[in-house]
Amino acid sequence: MDRQVDVAIVGGSFAGLAAGLMLARARRRVVVFDTGQTRNRFAQAGHGFLGMDGLPPAEMQRRGQADLLAYPTARIVPQHVTELHGAQGAFTLTAGATWEAKQVILAHGMRDTLPAIPGLTEGWGTWVMQCPYCHGYEAADQPTGILMTTPAPPHHLTLLRDWTTDLALFCNGHPLPEELRTKARDWGIPVYEASVVAVQDQAGTRVICLADGQQVQRKVLYLVSRAEPSCDLPTQLGCAFEDGPSGPFVQVDMMQRTSVPGVFAAGDLCRPMYGALFAAADGARAGSAAHHALLFGQG
Repeated sequence: MDRQVDVAIVGGSFAGLAAGLMLARARRRVVVFDTGQTRNRFAQAGHGFLGMDGLPPAEMQRRGQADLLAYPTARIVPQHVTELHGAQGAFTLTAGATWEAKQVILAHGMRDTLPAIPGLTEGWGTWVMQCPYCHGYEAADQPTGILMTTPAPPHHLTLLRDWTTDLALFCNGHPLPEELRTKARDWGIPVYEASVVAVQDQAGTRVICLADGQQVQRKVLYLVSRAEPSCDLPTQLGCAFEDGPSGPFVQVDMMQRTSVPGVFAAGDLCRPMYGALFAAADGARAGSAAHHALLFGQG
């Protein structure tokens, strides 16, 4: 098999597939490396994506793959990229074998890190969630909890009021700014100060267990996870990072160019606000920018 391509894309979810589609339509040789570990794989359905609202994440990815593979110059390789080095016009990737590419697009996404509270991981993506735009409509009007994971002011306290008025705030041992404490009191939102020691799902009855012995029933629990790149390839290449509210992300310009010539980034990896539709838009932009770089040398 020919392992020399115009553009290699690391990551085959929304950003990577959208980038590949742009390049394949430009009749360029493109390979997408994908491990199948999409960030949203824990959710039962994806929402807010035009034409695929409510589909299981695996089906959304399958449809994107089918769109890309309809073009003869595109390939998807189910391999993890372990090494990536080189310079614009001559990158070398190790992914089960050695590949060569003129340009690289990093679209491997982020990895969520949850607080070490028993039960959170088991509920992640079903009743423990992060984004109300992704899942809030289906969970609307349910008894809902907000879990503080850092001392940062919890913006969910205001945001979630468009989805439910039955809210409870769990400070988890973090101090709550007086302004938000006043808002919570005025809005009738109970505030629990003690640390959360466990969350339990007992046949659909969800219980938030506190260090002071209290047990509070909620149907849904929102939190903001910490996030980090799902692999160290941006660091291997020396890409610059920025700090976001959930953790560091790769710095890019308006055309998805990183600080390393010939390397682009797209999707959750390079933005502080996450979402499948945003990722796909980033990918389309990165794909067209990589194509321009092949033609004009502006990577």
